[in-house]
Amino acid sequence: MQGRFCRVEPLDLQRHAASLHHANALDAQGRAWTYLPYGPFDSLESYRQWMRGYCFADDPLFFAIVDGATDSAVGIASYLRINPASGSIEVGHIKYSPRLQRRPAATEAMFLMLKHAFELGYRRCEWKCDALNAASRAAALRLGLSFEGVFRQATVTRGRNRDTAWYAAIDQEWPALRAAFESWLAPDNFDDEGVQRVRLSELTAPILRAVHLADRTALDHPRAVRSDRWPGVRCARASTACSSTFAPACRWSGRAFSISLWLMPPSHGTKTIAAGQVRAT
Repeated sequence: MQGRFCRVEPLDLQRHAASLHHANALDAQGRAWTYLPYGPFDSLESYRQWMRGYCFADDPLFFAIVDGATDSAVGIASYLRINPASGSIEVGHIKYSPRLQRRPAATEAMFLMLKHAFELGYRRCEWKCDALNAASRAAALRLGLSFEGVFRQATVTRGRNRDTAWYAAIDQEWPALRAAFESWLAPDNFDDEGVQRVRLSELTAPILRAVHLADRTALDHPRAVRSDRWPGVRCARASTACSSTFAPACRWSGRAFSISLWLMPPSHGTKTIAAGQVRAT
């Protein structure tokens, strides 16, 4: 995955371990490791040992983020919870060194990974983080991923409870998000000193507002299901007719409106989901 500021390539022990460890060591207090279940590593050998035991499976599938100017690995990220059958994939295990943080390459790396996933046919890209991790939560919104809620007491990390905040973007939102990323990454969005002229959050905020409005409309108007999400849907309390891959069953209890989803069989004329398997090649 090649960009203007960086490239994202399969993580390799020999090529990347030393430069990654050196870049991570610039974070002397190890704050960037706070919400990860591993690290920091006090030696190159301990980092290499962690990589051998953790980073070379098919899921999670790890990548190095290589700075375009120095050709050095300055961060890692992975695809995980890879589910081609349902078209869902997560981007996680993101660890940016000080040499990557708050730089255009940091944003471009996430754009490249999201773009690659949607081009493979995935319908949904997820982002999950510790609910206490304010920086990660802000980053998800800046990238245009919609907040979907908090799973309380989801797991235990470093001996303490972790509530997990969920964010995601879906394929129907991707064209607008892609345009926002491309506009932000364009050369004319940066001055001669490399300072951005327009913030990415200014470009993604209208997309998030539109998603939020669509969600509120579905909740506030129980007789109507969003046509942008499920084309061809007609819903009147307990009756439905749907031509989309996932058909909603809509029920009105008199007080609340609920939507449940099930996969329609091919005989209904629907398009089969066929997301490609991501590979470290």
